[in-house]
Amino acid sequence: MNLIRKKALSRRTVLRGLGGAVALPLLDAMVPAATASESTAAAPVRRLGYVFMPMGCDLSRWKPPGETTLGELPPILQSLEPVRRQVTVISNLELANAYPGSHATSNSAFLSAAKAKHTEGTDYYLGTTADQLAAKQIGQSTQLPSMELSMDLMQTVGQCDNGYACVYQNNLSWSSPTTPLPSEAHPRIVFESMFGAGGTAAQRRAERNQKASLLDWMSEDIARLNREVGPSDRVRISQYLDSVREVERRIQQSEAAAKDNELPDLDRPMGVPASYADHARLMFDLQVLALQADITRVITFQLARETSNRSYPELGVPESHHPLSHHGNDEQKIAKMAKINAFHVSLFAYFLEKLQQTSDGNGSLLDHSLLLYGSGMGNPNVHDHSDLPIIVAGGAAGGMQGGRHIQYDRPTPLANLHLTLLDKVGVKLDKFADSEGPVDELFEPLSV
Repeated sequence: MNLIRKKALSRRTVLRGLGGAVALPLLDAMVPAATASESTAAAPVRRLGYVFMPMGCDLSRWKPPGETTLGELPPILQSLEPVRRQVTVISNLELANAYPGSHATSNSAFLSAAKAKHTEGTDYYLGTTADQLAAKQIGQSTQLPSMELSMDLMQTVGQCDNGYACVYQNNLSWSSPTTPLPSEAHPRIVFESMFGAGGTAAQRRAERNQKASLLDWMSEDIARLNREVGPSDRVRISQYLDSVREVERRIQQSEAAAKDNELPDLDRPMGVPASYADHARLMFDLQVLALQADITRVITFQLARETSNRSYPELGVPESHHPLSHHGNDEQKIAKMAKINAFHVSLFAYFLEKLQQTSDGNGSLLDHSLLLYGSGMGNPNVHDHSDLPIIVAGGAAGGMQGGRHIQYDRPTPLANLHLTLLDKVGVKLDKFADSEGPVDELFEPLSV
């Protein structure tokens, strides 16, 4: 195979071997062949990500103490300190269309801001979600227009919550009002969707038994590529392929450990890390690779499903999350829920730091991405969809001004934020769901 036919590499150059294909990060050698919008920090490739936290949070430990400047971080958000300058907290956003309050509508309205049809049957109806509007416009030139990821298996069917079909609770992304998109929780399946399965079923089994890497089948292409690029690109390629190999090694390690696990977690697919944190970090690492190699530009990730009964004994919280969220103002229960909230935020912080540490053209992946983290509930004790816990991160290359706390003086549609983020990645809409206008404060100079 003649991998490289011209001096300037295509942005779509891949390494191939035994049925697999590994896309590459942006290299200096690609810049002459790339368009300005793909190669510069001033107008980078547009990337959009959403991370969903279930069942609201303890707002007293979430909300920053001051307005305008994001100074001292409250307890739940303290893990964001290393990336504080690229983080903005927005308070008093609401999902009016999620009422009457429920777990199902908390999930379904988060990215759609739409009212779910109240039904237990298959005649469900919602709205196209923000991520899928982006995927239809900025995802068509990538291998995967979008990625829908989660931490839990979504097998529940029928009626799940207050007469709503389980489909509303199971799926964050909808490509049309009647087409929910299922999410994937298994790292192996995500890895193979990104890089290919690598040969026949028998060859894949043999490769796993030998603990071989997909990259072992690509050594010829890797050597040829290294001969064609400069020293800095060789370092970048080596670091990227090391990351791919390390993620693959961790997947193999989890699969091997699963064979000896006599007590499977029913919320967790077989063959994933036994630790929730290890599983989540592996899923975030896969997202970093997908964005770095421009495999996709749109990702949604559900940290846990609504009504999740997962417990977190590693945090000293053996109780299930869902009952704790209905705390009845019991301070001990609220404190334990806050520990879970802080833990989830710390995993998002891990993701942001990885993006910040990953170069992309003249900036970092964090510079060139817009990421929304939050929940469709505010106070879960009363199923409240007002004063939502919302964070926006990244976007420095696109002019987003981080390090701030935006506090609205009245309940304001979350759809305003969706409208704004879509606009910044090139999706121009006059209105999204119940939006009233853009969140201009995100991109205005910070006055102190």
